[in-house]
Amino acid sequence: MEGETIEYPIDGVLDLHTFQPREVKDLIPDYLNECRRRGIFSVRIIHGKGTGTLRRTVHAILARLPEVASFRLAGEDAGGWGATLVEITPQS
Repeated sequence: MEGETIEYPIDGVLDLHTFQPREVKDLIPDYLNECRRRGIFSVRIIHGKGTGTLRRTVHAILARLPEVASFRLAGEDAGGWGATLVEITPQS
């Protein structure tokens, strides 16, 4: 239903497969801020391999967020180029 709030676990792993592409631009900053608030500073965002469109969108969003210290594609043990590892700065 439109406007319904869905509880999503805040555990440092965000799987975008369960969301609509239009939700991603608000979801990522909100999720990272909540992780930061909870003391989670290493986050894995699973965007899938596909055509790379979602990966590029995720990376563009991350590049604009001041709380993101760094991000990189995951190693093969953590999803390879289907996931991005993000380091966020602690709140000051």
